[in-house]
Amino acid sequence: MTRRQQRSGAGRRALILLVALGSTAGATLAGTASAGAATWTTVAAGVAYRQYDLRAAAGTARAHVLDVDLANPHVRLGLLYPGAVASRAALSALADRQRAVAGVNGDFFDISEAQHPGVAATGSSVGPAVANGRALKGAVPDGQRFGPELPPGTNTRAVIGVGTDGRARLDSLSLDGWYTAGGRRLPLGGVNQYALPENSVGAYTPDWGSVSRRRAVCGADAERAAPCGAGAYEVTLRRGRVVSASNTPGSGSVAAGTTVLVGREAGARRLKRLARGQRVTVRYGLMSASGSGYGFAVGGFPVLSGGAPLSGLNSSVSAVRTAVGIAAAGKRVFLLALDGALAYRRGLTVAEVAAELRRLGATEGFGLDGGGSSTLVARPPGATRVTVRNHPSDGSERPVPNGIGVFTR
Repeated sequence: MTRRQQRSGAGRRALILLVALGSTAGATLAGTASAGAATWTTVAAGVAYRQYDLRAAAGTARAHVLDVDLANPHVRLGLLYPGAVASRAALSALADRQRAVAGVNGDFFDISEAQHPGVAATGSSVGPAVANGRALKGAVPDGQRFGPELPPGTNTRAVIGVGTDGRARLDSLSLDGWYTAGGRRLPLGGVNQYALPENSVGAYTPDWGSVSRRRAVCGADAERAAPCGAGAYEVTLRRGRVVSASNTPGSGSVAAGTTVLVGREAGARRLKRLARGQRVTVRYGLMSASGSGYGFAVGGFPVLSGGAPLSGLNSSVSAVRTAVGIAAAGKRVFLLALDGALAYRRGLTVAEVAAELRRLGATEGFGLDGGGSSTLVARPPGATRVTVRNHPSDGSERPVPNGIGVFTR
Protein backbone atom coordinates (compact mmCIF):
# COMPACT_ATOMS: atom_id res chain seq x y z
CA MET A 1 0.00 0.00 0.00
CA THR A 2 1.25 3.51 -0.75
CA ARG A 3 0.21 6.98 0.37
CA ARG A 4 1.37 10.43 -0.66
CA GLN A 5 2.27 13.29 1.58
CA GLN A 6 3.48 16.77 0.64
CA ARG A 7 5.30 19.32 2.79
CA SER A 8 5.57 23.02 1.96
CA GLY A 9 6.65 26.26 3.62
CA ALA A 10 8.92 29.27 3.33
CA GLY A 11 12.50 28.26 2.71
CA ARG A 12 11.57 24.58 2.44
CA ARG A 13 11.75 22.53 -0.73
CA ALA A 14 8.56 20.69 -1.71
CA LEU A 15 8.44 16.95 -1.16
CA ILE A 16 6.42 14.47 -3.19
CA LEU A 17 6.53 11.47 -0.89
CA LEU A 18 5.62 7.80 -1.25
CA VAL A 19 5.73 5.48 1.72
CA ALA A 20 6.25 1.81 0.83
CA LEU A 21 5.11 -0.49 3.56
CA GLY A 22 5.79 -3.99 2.71
CA SER A 23 -9.45 31.36 -23.50
CA THR A 24 -8.01 29.22 -26.27
CA ALA A 25 -4.33 29.58 -26.87
CA GLY A 26 -3.38 32.56 -29.03
CA ALA A 27 -4.46 32.47 -32.64
CA THR A 28 -1.15 33.75 -33.96
CA LEU A 29 2.50 33.15 -33.25
CA ALA A 30 3.77 36.69 -32.82
CA GLY A 31 7.39 37.05 -33.75
CA THR A 32 7.59 33.61 -35.38
CA ALA A 33 8.80 34.60 -38.81
CA SER A 34 9.64 31.00 -39.65
CA ALA A 35 6.01 29.94 -39.22
CA GLY A 36 4.93 31.70 -42.37
CA ALA A 37 1.18 31.89 -43.01
CA ALA A 38 0.30 28.62 -41.26
CA THR A 39 -2.96 28.77 -39.32
CA TRP A 40 -4.16 27.15 -36.13
CA THR A 41 -6.83 24.50 -36.01
CA THR A 42 -8.78 23.92 -32.81
CA VAL A 43 -8.32 20.56 -31.09
CA ALA A 44 -10.47 21.51 -28.09
CA ALA A 45 -11.26 24.68 -26.16
CA GLY A 46 -7.88 25.95 -25.01
CA VAL A 47 -5.87 23.65 -27.30
CA ALA A 48 -4.79 24.45 -30.87
CA TYR A 49 -2.54 22.76 -33.45
CA ARG A 50 -0.55 23.92 -36.47
CA GLN A 51 2.27 22.70 -38.69
CA TYR A 52 4.73 24.78 -40.67
CA ASP A 53 8.11 24.61 -42.41
CA LEU A 54 11.18 26.46 -41.25
CA ARG A 55 14.65 27.01 -42.62
CA ALA A 56 17.47 25.42 -40.66
CA ALA A 57 21.20 24.84 -41.02
CA ALA A 58 20.70 21.33 -42.40
CA GLY A 59 17.80 22.21 -44.70
CA THR A 60 14.05 22.55 -44.35
CA ALA A 61 12.44 21.19 -41.20
CA ARG A 62 8.74 20.77 -40.55
CA ALA A 63 7.42 21.63 -37.10
CA HIS A 64 4.21 20.36 -35.52
CA VAL A 65 3.09 22.47 -32.55
CA LEU A 66 0.37 22.31 -29.91
CA ASP A 67 -0.51 25.58 -28.15
CA VAL A 68 -1.99 24.79 -24.74
CA ASP A 69 -3.74 27.43 -22.60
CA LEU A 70 -3.34 26.46 -18.94
CA ALA A 71 -5.19 29.64 -17.94
CA ASN A 72 -8.30 27.80 -19.10
CA PRO A 73 -9.55 25.94 -16.00
CA HIS A 74 -10.76 23.06 -18.18
CA VAL A 75 -7.28 22.32 -19.60
CA ARG A 76 -4.45 20.48 -17.88
CA LEU A 77 -1.26 18.55 -18.66
CA GLY A 78 -0.49 15.11 -17.28
CA LEU A 79 1.90 12.19 -17.62
CA LEU A 80 1.09 9.60 -20.26
CA TYR A 81 2.55 6.20 -19.34
CA PRO A 82 1.58 2.52 -19.62
CA GLY A 83 0.93 2.03 -15.89
CA ALA A 84 4.46 0.77 -15.15
CA VAL A 85 7.82 2.57 -15.23
CA ALA A 86 9.58 -0.28 -17.07
CA SER A 87 7.13 -0.57 -19.95
CA ARG A 88 6.50 1.07 -23.33
CA ALA A 89 3.59 1.70 -25.67
CA ALA A 90 2.74 3.81 -28.72
CA LEU A 91 1.96 7.41 -27.79
CA SER A 92 -1.40 7.28 -29.58
CA ALA A 93 -2.42 4.23 -27.53
CA LEU A 94 -1.36 5.94 -24.30
CA ALA A 95 -3.32 9.08 -25.19
CA ASP A 96 -6.47 7.16 -26.10
CA ARG A 97 -6.25 4.93 -23.01
CA GLN A 98 -6.00 7.97 -20.72
CA ARG A 99 -8.47 10.02 -22.81
CA ALA A 100 -6.04 12.79 -23.68
CA VAL A 101 -6.98 15.06 -26.58
CA ALA A 102 -3.35 15.55 -27.64
CA GLY A 103 0.23 14.98 -26.57
CA VAL A 104 3.89 14.47 -27.37
CA ASN A 105 6.45 11.81 -26.42
CA GLY A 106 8.46 12.33 -23.26
CA ASP A 107 11.79 11.42 -21.69
CA PHE A 108 14.81 9.57 -23.07
CA PHE A 109 14.91 5.90 -22.04
CA ASP A 110 16.84 2.64 -21.78
CA ILE A 111 16.29 1.51 -25.35
CA SER A 112 19.16 -0.96 -25.90
CA GLU A 113 21.58 -3.03 -23.82
CA ALA A 114 23.96 -4.18 -26.58
CA GLN A 115 26.89 -3.34 -24.29
CA HIS A 116 25.56 -5.70 -21.60
CA PRO A 117 24.87 -9.04 -23.35
CA GLY A 118 22.12 -11.07 -21.71
CA VAL A 119 20.69 -8.06 -19.87
CA ALA A 120 17.24 -6.99 -21.00
CA ALA A 121 16.62 -3.34 -21.90
CA THR A 122 14.05 -2.09 -19.41
CA GLY A 123 12.38 0.62 -21.48
CA SER A 124 12.47 2.79 -18.35
CA SER A 125 13.01 6.53 -18.62
CA VAL A 126 16.11 8.44 -17.54
CA GLY A 127 14.75 11.21 -15.32
CA PRO A 128 12.25 11.59 -12.50
CA ALA A 129 8.56 11.04 -13.17
CA VAL A 130 5.46 12.21 -11.30
CA ALA A 131 1.90 11.24 -12.22
CA ASN A 132 -1.23 12.56 -10.52
CA GLY A 133 0.85 13.99 -7.68
CA ARG A 134 2.61 10.68 -7.03
CA ALA A 135 6.33 10.08 -7.43
CA LEU A 136 6.95 7.11 -9.74
CA LYS A 137 10.75 7.07 -10.03
CA GLY A 138 14.02 8.92 -9.51
CA ALA A 139 16.78 9.90 -11.94
CA VAL A 140 19.62 7.61 -13.00
CA PRO A 141 23.24 8.83 -12.60
CA ASP A 142 24.32 11.31 -15.29
CA GLY A 143 26.76 8.87 -16.90
CA GLN A 144 24.04 6.23 -17.24
CA ARG A 145 21.65 8.30 -19.33
CA PHE A 146 20.61 7.78 -22.95
CA GLY A 147 20.30 10.76 -25.32
CA PRO A 148 22.48 13.60 -26.63
CA GLU A 149 25.13 15.24 -24.50
CA LEU A 150 23.63 17.31 -21.71
CA PRO A 151 24.06 21.09 -21.89
CA PRO A 152 26.79 22.32 -19.51
CA GLY A 153 25.61 22.62 -15.91
CA THR A 154 22.56 20.39 -16.31
CA ASN A 155 21.88 16.86 -15.08
CA THR A 156 19.40 13.99 -15.16
CA ARG A 157 17.32 15.43 -12.32
CA ALA A 158 15.92 18.18 -14.58
CA VAL A 159 12.16 18.08 -15.20
CA ILE A 160 9.34 20.01 -16.76
CA GLY A 161 6.15 19.84 -14.79
CA VAL A 162 2.97 21.54 -13.72
CA GLY A 163 2.92 22.57 -10.09
CA THR A 164 0.06 22.37 -7.65
CA ASP A 165 -0.48 26.06 -8.49
CA GLY A 166 -1.41 25.08 -12.05
CA ARG A 167 1.68 26.68 -13.63
CA ALA A 168 4.19 24.92 -15.84
CA ARG A 169 7.86 25.36 -14.92
CA LEU A 170 11.32 23.86 -15.24
CA ASP A 171 12.74 22.39 -12.06
CA SER A 172 14.97 19.73 -10.56
CA LEU A 173 13.69 16.75 -8.55
CA SER A 174 16.13 14.92 -6.29
CA LEU A 175 15.53 11.65 -4.50
CA ASP A 176 15.22 11.84 -0.71
CA GLY A 177 14.86 8.30 0.59
CA TRP A 178 16.03 5.83 3.18
CA TYR A 179 15.36 2.45 4.74
CA THR A 180 15.49 1.71 8.44
CA ALA A 181 16.59 -1.66 9.87
CA GLY A 182 17.85 -2.62 13.30
CA GLY A 183 17.59 0.95 14.51
CA ARG A 184 19.82 2.27 11.70
CA ARG A 185 18.64 4.65 8.99
CA LEU A 186 20.46 4.06 5.70
CA PRO A 187 20.19 6.02 2.42
CA LEU A 188 18.42 4.89 -0.73
CA GLY A 189 20.29 5.55 -3.97
CA GLY A 190 17.35 5.06 -6.29
CA VAL A 191 13.67 4.27 -6.73
CA ASN A 192 12.34 2.32 -9.73
CA GLN A 193 15.42 3.18 -11.82
CA TYR A 194 17.07 1.12 -14.55
CA ALA A 195 20.47 2.15 -13.13
CA LEU A 196 21.51 2.60 -9.50
CA PRO A 197 24.51 4.63 -8.30
CA GLU A 198 27.55 2.57 -7.44
CA ASN A 199 27.62 1.13 -3.88
CA SER A 200 23.96 2.00 -3.30
CA VAL A 201 20.63 0.35 -2.49
CA GLY A 202 17.53 1.02 -4.57
CA ALA A 203 13.84 0.35 -3.95
CA TYR A 204 11.47 -1.23 -6.49
CA THR A 205 7.71 -1.07 -6.01
CA PRO A 206 4.66 -2.24 -7.98
CA ASP A 207 5.16 0.89 -10.14
CA TRP A 208 8.27 -0.72 -11.66
CA GLY A 209 6.52 -3.46 -13.63
CA SER A 210 7.64 -7.00 -14.46
CA VAL A 211 10.94 -6.38 -16.32
CA SER A 212 14.12 -7.85 -14.80
CA ARG A 213 15.93 -5.66 -12.27
CA ARG A 214 19.34 -6.99 -13.39
CA ARG A 215 20.13 -3.77 -15.32
CA ALA A 216 20.16 -1.84 -12.04
CA VAL A 217 23.64 -3.13 -11.16
CA CYS A 218 25.21 -2.61 -14.61
CA GLY A 219 27.32 0.32 -15.77
CA ALA A 220 29.02 2.92 -13.60
CA ASP A 221 28.12 6.42 -12.46
CA ALA A 222 30.34 7.92 -15.17
CA GLU A 223 30.09 5.24 -17.87
CA ARG A 224 26.93 3.50 -19.04
CA ALA A 225 28.90 0.77 -20.85
CA ALA A 226 30.86 -0.35 -17.78
CA PRO A 227 30.36 -4.05 -16.89
CA CYS A 228 27.62 -5.31 -14.63
CA GLY A 229 28.72 -5.54 -11.01
CA ALA A 230 29.41 -9.00 -9.63
CA GLY A 231 28.40 -8.06 -6.09
CA ALA A 232 24.61 -7.79 -6.23
CA TYR A 233 21.99 -8.73 -3.65
CA GLU A 234 18.21 -8.46 -3.52
CA VAL A 235 15.85 -8.52 -0.53
CA THR A 236 12.06 -8.74 -0.78
CA LEU A 237 9.96 -7.03 1.88
CA ARG A 238 6.31 -7.84 2.39
CA ARG A 239 4.29 -5.73 4.79
CA GLY A 240 7.52 -4.32 6.12
CA ARG A 241 9.36 -7.57 6.86
CA VAL A 242 12.06 -9.50 5.01
CA VAL A 243 10.52 -12.57 3.35
CA SER A 244 13.26 -13.64 0.90
CA ALA A 245 16.70 -12.80 -0.49
CA SER A 246 18.73 -13.57 -3.60
CA ASN A 247 22.23 -13.05 -4.98
CA THR A 248 20.70 -12.14 -8.35
CA PRO A 249 18.22 -9.31 -9.03
CA GLY A 250 14.96 -10.89 -10.12
CA SER A 251 12.08 -10.19 -12.48
CA GLY A 252 8.31 -10.41 -12.41
CA SER A 253 5.72 -8.02 -11.06
CA VAL A 254 6.17 -6.62 -7.58
CA ALA A 255 2.97 -7.42 -5.67
CA ALA A 256 0.93 -4.83 -3.79
CA GLY A 257 2.30 -4.35 -0.28
CA THR A 258 5.74 -5.50 -1.44
CA THR A 259 9.01 -3.61 -1.90
CA VAL A 260 12.18 -5.10 -3.38
CA LEU A 261 15.54 -3.69 -2.29
CA VAL A 262 18.42 -4.16 -4.75
CA GLY A 263 21.98 -3.47 -3.66
CA ARG A 264 25.24 -3.24 -5.62
CA GLU A 265 28.82 -3.37 -4.27
CA ALA A 266 28.77 -1.89 -0.73
CA GLY A 267 24.99 -1.63 -0.92
CA ALA A 268 24.75 -5.38 -1.50
CA ARG A 269 26.93 -6.04 1.54
CA ARG A 270 24.61 -3.93 3.68
CA LEU A 271 21.55 -5.85 2.51
CA LYS A 272 23.20 -9.18 3.32
CA ARG A 273 23.06 -8.23 7.00
CA LEU A 274 19.25 -8.32 6.95
CA ALA A 275 17.65 -11.49 8.33
CA ARG A 276 14.46 -13.21 7.29
CA GLY A 277 11.56 -11.85 9.32
CA GLN A 278 13.41 -8.66 10.23
CA ARG A 279 11.35 -5.47 10.17
CA VAL A 280 12.50 -2.93 7.56
CA THR A 281 10.72 0.34 6.77
CA VAL A 282 11.22 2.25 3.53
CA ARG A 283 10.52 5.94 2.94
CA TYR A 284 11.24 8.01 -0.15
CA GLY A 285 10.19 11.12 -2.00
CA LEU A 286 11.25 13.64 -4.63
CA MET A 287 12.45 17.02 -3.40
CA SER A 288 12.06 20.00 -5.73
CA ALA A 289 14.71 22.70 -5.94
CA SER A 290 12.07 25.41 -6.39
CA GLY A 291 9.89 24.50 -3.42
CA SER A 292 7.01 23.54 -5.72
CA GLY A 293 4.86 20.45 -5.39
CA TYR A 294 3.96 18.74 -8.65
CA GLY A 295 0.90 17.04 -10.04
CA PHE A 296 2.89 16.01 -13.11
CA ALA A 297 6.57 16.02 -14.08
CA VAL A 298 8.78 14.32 -16.67
CA GLY A 299 12.53 14.32 -17.35
CA GLY A 300 14.61 15.73 -20.19
CA PHE A 301 16.97 18.73 -20.27
CA PRO A 302 16.57 22.53 -20.25
CA VAL A 303 17.46 24.55 -23.36
CA LEU A 304 15.95 27.99 -22.67
CA SER A 305 15.87 29.96 -19.43
CA GLY A 306 14.70 33.51 -18.73
CA GLY A 307 14.11 34.02 -22.44
CA ALA A 308 17.70 33.16 -23.39
CA PRO A 309 19.19 29.91 -24.72
CA LEU A 310 21.44 28.09 -22.27
CA SER A 311 25.14 28.52 -22.97
CA GLY A 312 26.91 25.66 -24.70
CA LEU A 313 23.91 24.23 -26.57
CA ASN A 314 24.97 22.00 -29.44
CA SER A 315 24.81 23.86 -32.75
CA SER A 316 26.39 21.26 -35.05
CA VAL A 317 24.28 18.07 -34.84
CA SER A 318 20.86 18.24 -36.51
CA ALA A 319 18.15 15.68 -35.75
CA VAL A 320 14.42 15.15 -35.43
CA ARG A 321 13.52 16.47 -31.97
CA THR A 322 10.69 17.02 -29.47
CA ALA A 323 10.60 19.97 -27.07
CA VAL A 324 8.39 22.05 -24.78
CA GLY A 325 8.19 25.82 -24.42
CA ILE A 326 6.66 27.73 -21.51
CA ALA A 327 5.22 31.25 -21.79
CA ALA A 328 2.91 33.60 -19.89
CA ALA A 329 4.46 32.82 -16.49
CA GLY A 330 3.66 29.14 -16.87
CA LYS A 331 0.10 29.50 -18.09
CA ARG A 332 0.84 28.80 -21.76
CA VAL A 333 2.73 25.79 -23.10
CA PHE A 334 3.97 24.91 -26.58
CA LEU A 335 4.53 21.22 -27.37
CA LEU A 336 6.72 20.86 -30.46
CA ALA A 337 7.68 17.75 -32.43
CA LEU A 338 9.57 17.75 -35.71
CA ASP A 339 8.57 15.70 -38.73
CA GLY A 340 10.59 12.59 -39.52
CA ALA A 341 9.54 12.23 -43.15
CA LEU A 342 12.50 11.82 -45.51
CA ALA A 343 12.21 15.36 -46.86
CA TYR A 344 12.53 16.88 -43.36
CA ARG A 345 14.51 14.25 -41.46
CA ARG A 346 17.68 16.32 -41.02
CA GLY A 347 15.81 18.33 -38.40
CA LEU A 348 17.28 20.96 -36.07
CA THR A 349 20.22 21.35 -33.75
CA VAL A 350 19.50 21.75 -30.04
CA ALA A 351 20.46 25.42 -30.35
CA GLU A 352 17.96 25.84 -33.21
CA VAL A 353 15.24 24.19 -31.11
CA ALA A 354 15.85 26.71 -28.34
CA ALA A 355 15.70 29.56 -30.85
CA GLU A 356 12.44 28.27 -32.32
CA LEU A 357 10.82 27.94 -28.90
CA ARG A 358 11.85 31.52 -28.24
CA ARG A 359 10.31 32.66 -31.53
CA LEU A 360 7.09 30.93 -30.54
CA GLY A 361 7.03 33.17 -27.49
CA ALA A 362 8.48 30.85 -24.84
CA THR A 363 10.73 32.11 -22.09
CA GLU A 364 11.62 28.62 -20.81
CA GLY A 365 12.37 25.59 -22.98
CA PHE A 366 12.98 21.90 -22.41
CA GLY A 367 14.27 19.13 -24.67
CA LEU A 368 12.63 15.70 -24.81
CA ASP A 369 13.52 12.46 -26.60
CA GLY A 370 13.90 12.75 -30.37
CA GLY A 371 14.73 10.67 -33.43
CA GLY A 372 12.35 7.78 -33.91
CA SER A 373 10.60 8.66 -30.65
CA SER A 374 9.44 12.11 -31.79
CA THR A 375 5.66 11.94 -32.05
CA LEU A 376 2.82 14.43 -31.77
CA VAL A 377 -0.79 13.28 -31.59
CA ALA A 378 -4.05 15.23 -31.52
CA ARG A 379 -7.74 14.53 -32.00
CA PRO A 380 -9.26 15.79 -35.26
CA PRO A 381 -12.36 17.97 -34.78
CA GLY A 382 -15.27 15.83 -33.57
CA ALA A 383 -13.15 12.71 -33.11
CA THR A 384 -12.84 10.63 -29.93
CA ARG A 385 -9.39 9.23 -30.72
CA VAL A 386 -6.09 10.91 -31.56
CA THR A 387 -4.18 10.66 -34.81
CA VAL A 388 -0.43 11.01 -35.35
CA ARG A 389 0.20 14.42 -36.89
CA ASN A 390 3.91 14.15 -37.73
CA HIS A 391 5.68 11.35 -39.58
CA PRO A 392 7.79 9.33 -37.09
CA SER A 393 11.22 8.77 -38.61
CA ASP A 394 11.03 4.99 -38.01
CA GLY A 395 8.05 4.86 -40.39
CA SER A 396 5.65 4.07 -37.54
CA GLU A 397 5.25 4.95 -33.89
CA ARG A 398 8.07 3.83 -31.63
CA PRO A 399 6.82 2.53 -28.26
CA VAL A 400 7.85 5.02 -25.56
CA PRO A 401 7.80 4.90 -21.74
CA ASN A 402 5.97 8.18 -21.24
CA GLY A 403 4.72 11.40 -22.77
CA ILE A 404 3.02 14.68 -22.00
CA GLY A 405 -0.73 14.45 -22.40
CA VAL A 406 -3.17 17.34 -22.89
CA PHE A 407 -6.49 16.81 -21.12
CA THR A 408 -9.72 18.80 -21.24
CA ARG A 409 -12.99 18.73 -19.35
